[in-house]
Amino acid sequence: MLTLSSPIEQIIRIGAATAKKLQRLEIKTVKDLLEYYPFRYADYSRTVPIANLTAGTTVNVQGAIDFIQNKRSFRQRMIITEALVNDNSGQLKVVWFNQPFIGKNLKAGDGVSLAGTIQDGLLGLEMVAPEYERIGSSQLTHTTGLVPMYHLTANLTNKQLRFLIKSIIGTASQGEDILPEAIKRKYQLLDLTKALANIHFPQSPEMLTRARRRLQFEELFLVQLQAQLQKLEVRSKKAEAIKFFKEETSKFVQNLPFKLTAAQKKAAWEIIKDIGQDKPMARLLEGDVGSGKTVAAAVIMLNVALNKKQSAMLVPTEILAKQHYDTLCALFQDSGVKVGLYTRSQKKINEGRGTQDEGRGERTTSHGSLFILHDSDVVVGTHALIQEEVEFRDLALAVIDEQHRFGVEQRQALRKKSGPPSSQTDLDCGEASQQNLAPHLLSMTATPIPRSLAQVIYGDLDLSIINELPAGRKKIGTWLVPEFKRQGAYDFIKREILTGRQAFVICPLISPSDKLGVKSVTEEYKKLNEHIFPEFKIAYLHGRMKAGEKDKIMQEFLADKIKMLVATSVVEVGVDVPNASVMMIEGAERFGLAQLHQFRGRVGRSTHQSYCLLFTESLNEQTRERLNIFTKSNDGFKLAEADLKRRGPGEVYGTVQKGFPEFKIAALNDYQLIKETKAAAEQIVNEGVEKHPKLREKIGEAKEYVAG
Repeated sequence: MLTLSSPIEQIIRIGAATAKKLQRLEIKTVKDLLEYYPFRYADYSRTVPIANLTAGTTVNVQGAIDFIQNKRSFRQRMIITEALVNDNSGQLKVVWFNQPFIGKNLKAGDGVSLAGTIQDGLLGLEMVAPEYERIGSSQLTHTTGLVPMYHLTANLTNKQLRFLIKSIIGTASQGEDILPEAIKRKYQLLDLTKALANIHFPQSPEMLTRARRRLQFEELFLVQLQAQLQKLEVRSKKAEAIKFFKEETSKFVQNLPFKLTAAQKKAAWEIIKDIGQDKPMARLLEGDVGSGKTVAAAVIMLNVALNKKQSAMLVPTEILAKQHYDTLCALFQDSGVKVGLYTRSQKKINEGRGTQDEGRGERTTSHGSLFILHDSDVVVGTHALIQEEVEFRDLALAVIDEQHRFGVEQRQALRKKSGPPSSQTDLDCGEASQQNLAPHLLSMTATPIPRSLAQVIYGDLDLSIINELPAGRKKIGTWLVPEFKRQGAYDFIKREILTGRQAFVICPLISPSDKLGVKSVTEEYKKLNEHIFPEFKIAYLHGRMKAGEKDKIMQEFLADKIKMLVATSVVEVGVDVPNASVMMIEGAERFGLAQLHQFRGRVGRSTHQSYCLLFTESLNEQTRERLNIFTKSNDGFKLAEADLKRRGPGEVYGTVQKGFPEFKIAALNDYQLIKETKAAAEQIVNEGVEKHPKLREKIGEAKEYVAG
């Protein structure tokens, strides 16, 4: 007997070759096959008499074969199968190409069900290459009603998948329905068995809608529940309440060389109120490129330092760490805040009296690593900060920049960092004293994510948004450049470089690909370096290069030794190059609007007027419409919303991002469903997950969360 855990090889009529094809789709068990959902449906729900057929309609036709034969087309060198089908109201010609087996499988007198689009032929209406199945042999699966269509791999057909799923659909009743009955009643959700049956073989359009909603609800609900439990775990711990120093903060803000925006002030105040409590803050600061998140974070870190506590900022790359270090040193130069830098290759501290570098091999001396980690008020670092041996003096605030570049486990590693007990006495003062206080957590991202979507991706974090740019920031001129104006674009870039500016060129691929036919870094670098701009120093950058090599090139680009950088999306986030004024993007149709906006954010970082030039070889009208939307808006949040309506979140934000939940069916632009699943998750947490053992088992760590 088949069970959900049975290997697919045990399904009748699956041979080794078919099993291998299914495994390419990550289908290894009966359960995997059952949860391999259709991505669309062909609507063959209209069964129409032949006499009533009209050209251009997609219908189901049922009748008997009067005549069928295979013949060879000498002009096109293919086998054509022709048939005449009669349903007593009329006769219809049916044609298949290069499928001679159909002429052998079917014979005159057979009853057939056909599904496809009616066309005008030379001698009247006809059906070309329709789906077919013999009537009477079994229940019709491929030609009537809403017929599921699946993503396929080479040499695997929809007909095969439907047949296999139909053969195991009965195992759906073995699945454990983890949703509490009260939740199903409240939100009018189908039972799991009925939902699985109707997602593959819908009884009606209404049942398909209900099945999809049930399965989407469960996926979103589980993510929301895990987030709520994560938040509960954090809130169960103690943190240092950070006192707000109003006068010192006002003085710091007044001495800044620019004025904070209202959005920066609002976000900073939300964070200050959070860290003023003795429960650990868990907050995401979301702001568009260049909106001033670092300065808002600096206001918070100043208050932590005034409380004689430490802040640590975790960033994804050494170059970005050095950049943040320099920025914070400048911001805190008159505040007495000591800033440390802690990366694999650089360890130093700025004490307001210049910079002190660590000597090589002096990791534990008074001037080594421990000195930096213990004496700094703010430590900026890379993954080196979350190594096991790293201990802070008294860490009260953990800041994570470019949140999406770090996984949950890395976030947790930094959360667990705190100072060692200050004395042996602390170790002897009972259990409460032994427990280290958890630091407050502030995550930051420049990737514009609509609020409702952020609640799913980062549901364990409260949300603050900086949704306005500093005053005086010049709008980046953005154009979709037609191919015939390419030389003019090159001339424009040359003029910008001759006035002292620099340029980025982004390509979708590292190396040429005949199959994709899009621009690559290596070929563009060669063309630009040898033929278009031979007088300028040009370099290239991509993800396969060694870290040291990439750092060297970026340092030279920052120092204006390189005038043009040809790169892949590796430059999407992070580094500021204030002197760069041109962002040229090849194959722009290959990127989502949110990603294009990140590229554009690499320029316009200073007072220089900056430009973004988009190139595409696509003639697709929808593609050009999407790119034209981008040229007209500089609002990352609006662009993300527009992109979500056209593409899936995985396409918009990239499926490779760490921490982004992988969904099989959930629609992350269904804001009403997101709201409902969040409310349902909060209800379960308030009731106590221990009352729902199926749920507790499903999320694995629920018992630990509840106990914590």
